[in-house]
Amino acid sequence: MATATPGILEDLSALADLTRDRILLLLEGHELTVGELCTVLQLPQSTVSRHLKALADAGWVESRAEGTSRLYAMARDGRPGGVSRRLWLLVREQVHDTRAGRQDHHRLQGVLAKRRSQSQQFFSTAAGQWDRLRTELFGRDVHLGVLPGLLDPRGVVGDLGCGTGATSAALAPFVARVIAVDNSAAMLAAARRRLAGLANVDLRRGDLERLPVAEAELDAATLMLVLPYLPDPAPVLAEVARVLKPGGRVLITDLLPHDRESYRQQLGHQWLGFSEAQMTGWLEAAGFTDVRIVPRPADPDARGPALFAATGRLEPGLTWANGPAPIVAQTLDPGALRK
Repeated sequence: MATATPGILEDLSALADLTRDRILLLLEGHELTVGELCTVLQLPQSTVSRHLKALADAGWVESRAEGTSRLYAMARDGRPGGVSRRLWLLVREQVHDTRAGRQDHHRLQGVLAKRRSQSQQFFSTAAGQWDRLRTELFGRDVHLGVLPGLLDPRGVVGDLGCGTGATSAALAPFVARVIAVDNSAAMLAAARRRLAGLANVDLRRGDLERLPVAEAELDAATLMLVLPYLPDPAPVLAEVARVLKPGGRVLITDLLPHDRESYRQQLGHQWLGFSEAQMTGWLEAAGFTDVRIVPRPADPDARGPALFAATGRLEPGLTWANGPAPIVAQTLDPGALRK
């Protein structure tokens, strides 16, 4: 009656060759092509390929295609531990200290340096065209789309005045929950279609002056191109302070002062942009500290006025105990600030 060969005997057979051990030593730390292995080992391709096949058949090596190349690496899942792992550690210790092992290590550094020089050569010739090339390949805002990854993944973020949900869609993959608020049924219907596959977005209908959000429910809040539509932004910012946790942050993106009177009729704007002094005054009066106003670089393809980003942090320890926040910002005269 035939019996199965013990695994350690198969491992011993696979590792009973110095060339195969040298290959494994190289592939343990790096993915390499057959050509790169030939350069390091100084062996013909037929020899290297034959040993790679033997190692792959024994489960010690895996490979993947990348373009027209195939990259080889030591198998990560096939031999996670146990006797095989202990056997390899013993073999590795012996092979690493051989003259061939040390020479392989030095030649490997040359192969890796060649890879880096190829990348550096690309950037030295493409530096003047890199912005255009990156935009053509990956889109203009590729660097901005991943920035929400800096947010706390456990956080709850409010997209206040969410419109059709573009900001909520950008935030949702990176945070625990997004509470998106708008007072337009049509906008919320469009947002619902856009956000249909995102289970962690909570759409709520309500006014920004009296948000349908509990006190201190949010870790952060955004208002994107919202303030020009408001008769008085000051009480809205005070309401934002009510729904933020102490230490929470607000991010506002809106228009710098401009002279396009047509926006009042075309877009329903009640404000022709906002100055740094206006935004700073409103935010500080609402209880925000560390206020920063940063003009955004002009987009060459945009036809509208320039934008700014305003950020602030709710003063730690500041709470609103009795429903909506008292309108502390009413101390500022909206009529005077509008001029």
